[in-house]
Amino acid sequence: MGSITGKMQVLLLWLVFLLPPEAGAGEIIGGIESKPHSHPYMAYLEITKQDNVGNCGGFLISEEFVVTAAHCQGRNITVTLGAHDMKQEEPTWQKLEVKKQFVHPEYNGDTYLNDIMLLKVPTKAKLNHAVRTIPLPTRSTFIQPENVCQATGWGRTGVNKPASDTLREAKLKLMNAKTCRHFLSYNNNLQICVGDPREKGLPYKGDSGGPLLCTGVAQGVMSYVHISTRPPAVFTRISAYVSWINEILESE
Repeated sequence: MGSITGKMQVLLLWLVFLLPPEAGAGEIIGGIESKPHSHPYMAYLEITKQDNVGNCGGFLISEEFVVTAAHCQGRNITVTLGAHDMKQEEPTWQKLEVKKQFVHPEYNGDTYLNDIMLLKVPTKAKLNHAVRTIPLPTRSTFIQPENVCQATGWGRTGVNKPASDTLREAKLKLMNAKTCRHFLSYNNNLQICVGDPREKGLPYKGDSGGPLLCTGVAQGVMSYVHISTRPPAVFTRISAYVSWINEILESE
């Protein structure tokens, strides 16, 4: 999967639908099903990468922009807003083809540093009870360990379990940098170490790009977990990228 300092030690959570069942997909491990439309900022991404079709999570930050992980980039991306059960289309669904992908210019596919991307949709999303934006932190925000936050996504509930149809959520504790020291490229200024190794609860395949929600603010973007699939997980620290995000929103 890549270099010793990066890819060989981690598992990206982008889900390839063409993988055999044992390679898996699904929902957050140790989580519970969310109340329908209780996370109206969530976006379900269908991604075409060469000959593969897969999915990631994302979240709406304005009527025209979704945030996700840079490793979720693809040739074509379709965003579905207002969804809960992906097998049961509802009137709340808004499906939009992504117009432009803004991968962070310093994204490193070997170390997963700067693993963040903005997606612009061609028409403004219609905001309602099932589709809403989520606020971002300020540039000076530096959320600390011991906070308990929430991750949401349509990823696996178990290593060998199938894909989840419904959105799920899990409460996860923020850990100190030492807890992520086994990730050789971990950078606490740019990333957040999330998930107590002594507890259950972990984002998994299909959860990439989903948000880490802390007291109503999106503080992180789901990036990767250890190849062992044990906590903690690594999220991109959004506060480090607020200036870059605002520049794109203002210029576009």
